[in-house]
Amino acid sequence: MSDQIPTTTAYLNLIEPWWKILRSLALAGRRFETWEEITDAIHHSTVYWNAHRHPFVWGKRRRHRPRRSPGVAVLPRAA
Repeated sequence: MSDQIPTTTAYLNLIEPWWKILRSLALAGRRFETWEEITDAIHHSTVYWNAHRHPFVWGKRRRHRPRRSPGVAVLPRAA
């Protein structure tokens, strides 16, 4: 039975990518003294996420790279 479970089972549960984003926005690299600080951080991160919303792309992370401009090694076109 366990050999039929895919290796990426976290993506079977659609909330898992959201938890990853929430942790990176609200909780990563921070220390909290009270529960109120935690709820404030989560609230501010969800407000930020909703203000900067965009279509969610499922699957591998796609990196947006600008097109490279031709450098000094580009030969002139022949006439």
